[in-house]
Amino acid sequence: MSTNASSSDLFLSLQTLGLPDSHIYPAFFFGLFTYITIMFFNMLVLVAIAVSKKLHKPMFILLFNLPISDMVGATAFFPHLVLSIVTKNRLISYPACITQAFMIHFYGTGNLLILSAMAYDRYIAICHPLTYNIIMSPHKLAKMIILVWLISFVIIGVLILLLAQLQLCRTHIIDLFCNNPSLLKLACSGTRVNSLYGLAGIVFLQGGSLLILVYTYAQILYTCLVTNQSDARRKAIQTCGSHLVVFLLLQINTLFTLTAHRVNNTSPYLRRALGVSILIFPPFLDPIIYGLKTKELRQAVIVFLRRNRI
Repeated sequence: MSTNASSSDLFLSLQTLGLPDSHIYPAFFFGLFTYITIMFFNMLVLVAIAVSKKLHKPMFILLFNLPISDMVGATAFFPHLVLSIVTKNRLISYPACITQAFMIHFYGTGNLLILSAMAYDRYIAICHPLTYNIIMSPHKLAKMIILVWLISFVIIGVLILLLAQLQLCRTHIIDLFCNNPSLLKLACSGTRVNSLYGLAGIVFLQGGSLLILVYTYAQILYTCLVTNQSDARRKAIQTCGSHLVVFLLLQINTLFTLTAHRVNNTSPYLRRALGVSILIFPPFLDPIIYGLKTKELRQAVIVFLRRNRI
């Protein structure tokens, strides 16, 4: 039976968590603790960059946007998850589901584009140091950041608008959270345009960001090999290494999760596990990786905590 997807009183059911009664409260507190930890560390990075004038550089201004994106993704996922754990209710209203899908895809797209911009910044800093201040001027940096968020908003906005036009014939979502592929499987028919647009988005975002990373890191590697300055080479490799780990973690998990919906024999358990890992590990690890591996940021965080300790 078809359902009017635009109705605000429509409820969908998310995939059950399968928790026994004895594990409900431990899972609730663990999920709540994870969310609070993610928000705390990301806010700490934001505040440290904001209050430290030494970090008002292109690299850290770009990094400033990453915690914002991470907190959007965590907030889209964790509050409803921990609430559904303690209430044993996996229902979600259609408007809330659409909102969650938008925020999660917006987070993933934003992270990819921000990390791509950071890779470009490192490429200019290491390969063209003499013209770095000209290329990464405050005006051009502002344009780059605006473009990152604008592209993310437009691409995901169109994706969700196309999704909202569909009529639903089913109400059970096969994932632990709302996303475009799982919602498409609830539609009665006519999802060809949505599928093609989604595939084009994957190619553009995943492929484009990967090309930027490959090109910039190939140039950085070449520069590091030909330079005779061991200190500069060590610093470049240390800075880029943490960035590469964060990028590949997000890239591989996102690509597998999105393409797994298009392959029928993919394990649903593996797809759900990797899908959830996109919303847990990058927001949790990003502030830790950058905070520990980036000396200037680590020092700024320590100074901020010392100044504001009770």
